Amino acid sequence: MAAADVKTAIIARARALGFEAVGFTRAALSPDRAALLQEFLSTGRHGEMRWMADRAAQRADPKALWPEAVSVISLGLSYAPAGDALETLRRPEAGNISVYARNRDYHDIVKGKLKHLAQAIAALGEGVKVFVDTAPVMEKPLAMQAGVGWQGKHTNLVSRAHGSWLFLGEIFTTLEIAPDAPHADRCGSCRACQDVCPTQAFPEPYKLDARRCISYLTIEYAGPIPEEFRVGMGNRIYGCDDCLAVCPWNKFAAAGREQKLSHREDLSAPLLAELALLDDSAFRQKFSGSPVKRIGRNRFARNVAIAIGNSRDLSLIPVAENLARDADPVVAEAGAWAVKQLIQPKKAAAF
Repeated sequence: MAAADVKTAIIARARALGFEAVGFTRAALSPDRAALLQEFLSTGRHGEMRWMADRAAQRADPKALWPEAVSVISLGLSYAPAGDALETLRRPEAGNISVYARNRDYHDIVKGKLKHLAQAIAALGEGVKVFVDTAPVMEKPLAMQAGVGWQGKHTNLVSRAHGSWLFLGEIFTTLEIAPDAPHADRCGSCRACQDVCPTQAFPEPYKLDARRCISYLTIEYAGPIPEEFRVGMGNRIYGCDDCLAVCPWNKFAAAGREQKLSHREDLSAPLLAELALLDDSAFRQKFSGSPVKRIGRNRFARNVAIAIGNSRDLSLIPVAENLARDADPVVAEAGAWAVKQLIQPKKAAAF
């Protein structure tokens, strides 16, 4: 089969598997990408994500991860919501879970599709390896090189067709495939994603300080959340979609087609009062198969406590008091903060 025919066949197979975007690039990154990574790490903007620094060399060079790799196939699976991604933020009695985490864990879904596609390439006698963001792969720069989209000012990938709502996966292969042209940056003068951030996590366009990012704070960070960020968190209990949701390019995005990623009703706007009652067993049962499960009950309860403190719902004071007695000291501290936040407005109103 001619090289052009192989590429066409890969694209057709990828789309049949449900991938909305597919592009091809060499197994190499431009030097400026490695420099940006080094700057991010040297300034400490990765926070406590030490795994980023530990495997920085592999992250900066695909061939350091797999020397035999010749080409990278970058693939995107849409998870664009059917409605307003930020609707739950206007319901302080409910917890807001990031759109991507309202059903099954995307790692399993994307990796399963990647393996099916990789099998077809392996049948040609070529080596293949598949990756979904748990490996040290700079997937967004590779996707940009492959023409899938560009890294916006919020540092996430933006697609002209799918907006900010793409899960990315990669197939590294020994197969020689003609690369696609890199995608041009189309952010222009827009700074909507910068301005909307509740915790000002962008020191400048195209640069993220994870230590201020609500997604990092609610998912990756294990300790007591710094008080300066708590009010800004609002009712966000797992992740944050603000900078993604306001991107103007989302107006071209159709709702994602993968049913396993469509939201579960019980995770669309779960009541904080009910979430606060979950012990470890109930937490595991409720979030079985969900990416939320990986942060564990205690970190989740900490996030719920902060959301309760921001709710202004005085009926939740007993719930917050119960969290303040939690056996986990980080949860207990967040619960005590929530009690204080709820009682203070009550006292102010008495005057």
